[in-house]
Amino acid sequence: MRVGVVTFPGSLDDRDALRAVRLAGGTPVPLWHGAADLDGVDALILPGGFSYGDYLRCGAIAAHSPIMSEVVAEAKKGLPILGICNGFQILVEAGLLPGGLIRNDHGDFICRDQKLRVENTDTAWTSGYDTNQEIVIPLKNGEGGFIADEESLKRIEGENLVAFRYLEVNPNGSAHDIAGLRNDTGRIVGLMPHPEHAVEAGFGPDTDVAMKSGMDGLPMFQSVLTQVVNA
Repeated sequence: MRVGVVTFPGSLDDRDALRAVRLAGGTPVPLWHGAADLDGVDALILPGGFSYGDYLRCGAIAAHSPIMSEVVAEAKKGLPILGICNGFQILVEAGLLPGGLIRNDHGDFICRDQKLRVENTDTAWTSGYDTNQEIVIPLKNGEGGFIADEESLKRIEGENLVAFRYLEVNPNGSAHDIAGLRNDTGRIVGLMPHPEHAVEAGFGPDTDVAMKSGMDGLPMFQSVLTQVVNA
């Protein structure tokens, strides 16, 4: 299965996302933001970083990159898409997920291992988890505060669109402790934490077993491989 990863000017975690796809058993396909098509990939990842230097708003310029026209078109056809951190911001700016993401309420950039609860496993990217499973995923952002008006928040909660929720501490002031969302079909998921940094023992968060042994991000990439193969 071929999983594309789009590189924008300012992307930082594109190579890590490609590596995560490979470790999950997929075939990683690098894509450039200026490309006219998606090279026939079976799923797509918009990685983290600081696309276009985060000018205007995070993800706002990247959402109008040439490749995004094809991303939006394929999203409407059901292409599985994962947006990580800046990729989540791009999905929101492109209108593929609701709400918005603003400066952390404390004003600081944060980098920490973050406990999450998996709220919804009925998606292309979370089927490998258990509902209410608690996982630890690295988090690093300065503009990760999720916002939405009250009507939108009621719809998000009522339609079970929350994919992940922060546990123990809300690191950025996100409404309803929302760390990640899904769309109504479950084919599109966006989250602020970085699952690609928790896919290999020795390079993940610390656990009770050993330092840097956490691999809670790997099932996210394995999930989409299983979903597409069984579709």
